Amino acid sequence: MKRDLLGMEDLSAREIGELLRLAARYKRRRGLSSELRGKTVAMIFEKPSTRTRVSFEVAVHEMGGNPLFLSSQELQLSRGETVADTARTLSRYVHGIVARVSSHQNLVELARHSTVPVINALSPLQHPCQTLADLLTMVERKGGLKGLRVAWVGDGNNVCNSLMLGCATMGSHFTAAVPPGYEPPGELVELARRRAGESGGSVRILHDPREAVSGAEVVYTDVFVSMGKEEEREKRKRDFQGFQVNSGLLSLADEEVIFMHCLPAHRGEEVTDEVMDGPHSVVFDQAENRLHAQKAVLFKLLSGRARSSP
Repeated sequence: MKRDLLGMEDLSAREIGELLRLAARYKRRRGLSSELRGKTVAMIFEKPSTRTRVSFEVAVHEMGGNPLFLSSQELQLSRGETVADTARTLSRYVHGIVARVSSHQNLVELARHSTVPVINALSPLQHPCQTLADLLTMVERKGGLKGLRVAWVGDGNNVCNSLMLGCATMGSHFTAAVPPGYEPPGELVELARRRAGESGGSVRILHDPREAVSGAEVVYTDVFVSMGKEEEREKRKRDFQGFQVNSGLLSLADEEVIFMHCLPAHRGEEVTDEVMDGPHSVVFDQAENRLHAQKAVLFKLLSGRARSSP
């Protein structure tokens, strides 16, 4: 049966571990391979992208496949064709679908009616491919995820949601500091806490960045104004005062803390230059690891050789 990756809840701890080990092998042995030879991957992008598009296109190409980029203007979705009909049609042509969408429900509908695997390349609710790259970066820098103290500072957005679930599943201690009213969805918090209960991790949602960052081994932030929220810019700038990750806030963390950001960054808003470009920053390691983590996902879902290795 086909597998989809719509959110981090689709992966068990064992499966996340397998993907991270596979991604690490792809990183060590980067080059051309043949796992996707003869296969075409449709890439539906309703939102603009730098890292997601480039990393997926390069990944499919280096694995021997054919990436087929489709903007929303190039699909009949923009003229009223249903998501279900689009899914049924594309399934007759391609071997997998990567989708960066404006509606998570549309992603669910796409997967429901597709007969080929669907991979979430970003939706308003989750960003699982980013989280897999983030977890790989944490393993590289910290040696493991069990018991790791991870602090999120900022908006309880899609990246926060996926990171929370991923950390909880792998036994990390995840704390998010968000302004009141910007918390992650309650159902995802409850799911993450259940997973943390099974893994030995924990999940806390706070409103004080200093408390969240205190003693943290990983500090992570993202833009305060995400795509699609531009009309809220002025309100958000007021609401997020005090949530900027600067040298003062970072000094409360562990001495060997790593700073993470999924990019693009709005320097001077959620993070300062001295942190972004400082010795604790691993933001460009994260960006590179998108390529390797996505190769692992493509291999597991599309190669047809789920039990072999590259």
